[in-house]
Amino acid sequence: MALLKTIHKRVKASTLMETLVATVLIVVIFMVTSLILNNLFAGTVKGNTREIETRLDELEYRVKNNLLKLPHSETFGTWNISVAAEGQGPYREVPATGNGYKDVILKAKRENSDQNIDRKVICKEDDKTR
Repeated sequence: MALLKTIHKRVKASTLMETLVATVLIVVIFMVTSLILNNLFAGTVKGNTREIETRLDELEYRVKNNLLKLPHSETFGTWNISVAAEGQGPYREVPATGNGYKDVILKAKRENSDQNIDRKVICKEDDKTR
């Protein structure tokens, strides 16, 4: 018992002000950390274009195999997709390339955002569309 009394030393107590300052610092550090993590995860979710890329792949396949009548437009989730031969549209004529190929442009634009995805596909011309 005497040995325990000699080992036990008193720790100097902190004042109330020191305790409050330390608590505020810890809370501020946690708040800043949570805001940084929130921004990182929100940016990752907004930048995820896997679903629209897959849909554009499907449309590209249909264009290359002449399974899609051009011009074509659709809405996919929050994306507006348009598919048209180059030069196709009102008051425009499709240029005659003479080589049996045509350029098709796939455009996807996200609503309420500046995010755009553009693709250009070169495929064989075929008068028959199914």
